[in-house]
Amino acid sequence: MTGRARWVLGAAAAALLAAPMAEAQQPPNRVLRMATSVDAATLDPHATNALFTFLVIHQVYEGLTWRGDDLRVHPGLATRWEQVEPTRWRFTLRDGVRFAGGEAFDSDDVVFSIQRALAPTSNYGIFVDTVASVEARDRLTVDVVTRVPDPVIPDKMTRVMIMDRGWSEANRATLPQNFAQREETFTVRNANGTGPFVIRSREVDQRTVMARHPNWWGYQNGATQTRGNVTEYHHITLTSDATRVAALLSGEVDFVHVVPVQDVARIQRDQRLRILEGQENRTVWIGMRQDVEELTGSDVRGRNPLKDLRVRQAIAHALDLDALRRATLRGQGVPTGSMWTEFVNGWSRETDRRTPYDPARARALLAEAGYPNGFTVPMDCPVGTYDEACQAVAAMLTRVGIRAQLTIHPNAVFSQRVRRQEPMMYMLSWGVPTFDASYTLRAVMASRSIGGAATWNAGGWSNAAFDAMLPRIDEEQDVERRRALMREAHALHNAELGHIPLYHMMIPWAVRQGVQVTHRADNQFQVREIRVE
Repeated sequence: MTGRARWVLGAAAAALLAAPMAEAQQPPNRVLRMATSVDAATLDPHATNALFTFLVIHQVYEGLTWRGDDLRVHPGLATRWEQVEPTRWRFTLRDGVRFAGGEAFDSDDVVFSIQRALAPTSNYGIFVDTVASVEARDRLTVDVVTRVPDPVIPDKMTRVMIMDRGWSEANRATLPQNFAQREETFTVRNANGTGPFVIRSREVDQRTVMARHPNWWGYQNGATQTRGNVTEYHHITLTSDATRVAALLSGEVDFVHVVPVQDVARIQRDQRLRILEGQENRTVWIGMRQDVEELTGSDVRGRNPLKDLRVRQAIAHALDLDALRRATLRGQGVPTGSMWTEFVNGWSRETDRRTPYDPARARALLAEAGYPNGFTVPMDCPVGTYDEACQAVAAMLTRVGIRAQLTIHPNAVFSQRVRRQEPMMYMLSWGVPTFDASYTLRAVMASRSIGGAATWNAGGWSNAAFDAMLPRIDEEQDVERRRALMREAHALHNAELGHIPLYHMMIPWAVRQGVQVTHRADNQFQVREIRVE
């Protein structure tokens, strides 16, 4: 085969696709073709906690719970759960579930998968960070035991995908792919989940074709756990904004997940199409390398300007976020001083105060810190939904003397660089899939020694007083006192500008008439919930 390599499911899954459906009759063929800007970086469900990777993976794999279009937690592979003790959650599993390869699902798979998510090479540790042990009580009952009371365990389980232990062991995939080191494992290109879709073919960075899993538990006995009618799903990667929009306008695709902000008005004028939009539960912020004595690639020798609070303050004062929203984002963004949105438990108006735009003050602070002529610093960003914002921010910094040398990387390369803590300065978009601030406090703001393998604190900001607050947040069972502690930790971080929040994203989707999909604040969708006419 010429071009990029193409991988097709093995014999077991192929046989499954040819098997009779559990429903009384084959449903009419309904194809959904969706174009987005970035492909999944891997098919390993515990390797990298990235939006676009999860967008593909969770069509195939499932968690004990799942987050519906109403953004609430619903039963998934677990039919119910309860906190039987302050540090013990009990999950009752769904009977009769099978993986795409035909293997039966049981408690052993849940224990294996949660332990796999705890492995050092997993990037999903933030979802199991409080887990002390996982215990199978019987075939369909599992206890998740935590070190401290954790009220958001059911929310976290929406992101911990369940794998078959036997399949993983047979394919030497008991540990997650070491994504940061570009490790190649069987699970990078092969999947075996319990979900409503199976992967029929995959052309990396081009197209992944999925077919309805006929024996998914949601279709058993003629019943359905979904509103959707899609039988075949094409996940198409078109990195060019113009190409994605052209594909929608020509009818080659039915749905564009990442719509360039400059094309929103044009699409709205087309009566064949619809724009769906709303603020996303995702924030773009700047990370700065603060744990090294000298910045690689900078013209400053023997010192690291970013370790100086005055320099970080200068960066914040240099940024005209209102102009960024108006000119670059075309209104598709909400300037902020918070590391998370108002959708998140722990948000407050007090910690959402922005550093005022003041370029004169920025230059004065640089001079005061010993950099009257400024300095150069490499800056990393990914291709995709905010690369234009990266360019605008780099230009604003340059105007006050911080000469940001911007490099825009393919998404997978950028993610690997961040995971290896290589950027000196970078911009990253960060969602909060648990809708609880503890997720960001641990994964982004805590010292790397606290976050461990799950950390995305590539800049290395570290504050002992902040870290000391995390156990208090974990142990606090009073809802209001816990929120107050999270707000206090956020204020401490913001006072030191450990990271610099920029804006909350508003990513519009575009669909043709006849496609029914719910726009969600987490920028996710489940194909099983989409209807196509």
